[in-house]
Amino acid sequence: MNGLRNIDEFRSFGPVRQTLDADATADADWAKHLFRADNRKGVVTEWWQHVPSNFFFLAERDVVTNEIIRTYAPGEGNQA
Repeated sequence: MNGLRNIDEFRSFGPVRQTLDADATADADWAKHLFRADNRKGVVTEWWQHVPSNFFFLAERDVVTNEIIRTYAPGEGNQA
């Protein structure tokens, strides 16, 4: 681990969401998927980027307390 880092080194790309089948999804469902967030309380798994290294990773974050529960590389652990 690299220890504590400045928040300016990171960029959030939002929660991990289910992938929709482009050929089987109605326009209304695409619009809902793209433009409406769940906005739920609790722990959410999100995509993050470490900007200097361009490394993308997943973070489990409590959206109420803003506490980072854990971080891991894609392919490790459960992805929501």
